[in-house]
Amino acid sequence: MSEPSFRPPDLPAGPPAPLPLVTRWALLVLALLSLALGVTGIFVPVLPTVPFILLSAWAAARSSPRLLAWLESHTSFGPMLIEWRRGGVVRRRAKWMATVVMGASAAIMLGVVPNRWVAVLAIGCMAGVLAWLWRRPEHLADEATPPQA
Repeated sequence: MSEPSFRPPDLPAGPPAPLPLVTRWALLVLALLSLALGVTGIFVPVLPTVPFILLSAWAAARSSPRLLAWLESHTSFGPMLIEWRRGGVVRRRAKWMATVVMGASAAIMLGVVPNRWVAVLAIGCMAGVLAWLWRRPEHLADEATPPQA
């Protein structure tokens, strides 16, 4: 019979090791490009805003605490980023806006894109994104849900 082996308790890993300088710069470039695309998406219906802002925040969290702090304190982006981080929350208004914009983009593509298969492929991708989006929670778990009508 063997003696029971002693296993030390799991200790916290501590702060992660800093990333190499080249990696941090690459992530900063990704954060800035994603932010630029997200802001452009506010004005261009076919370009989504939220995924690019989320990608920007992810990359900034690993490369630039200052950019991340700016994003989180921004009046438009901050609440969205904080809710996403706390529970993957996407508010109903944002879901409806995405649905309307993607629907309009689909209609425009069907009328303008010469190759029908390209439009159908893009519309299929948008439908997949919308199906995923509408499955996201609309409120934080610690918030009281509004009464149903």
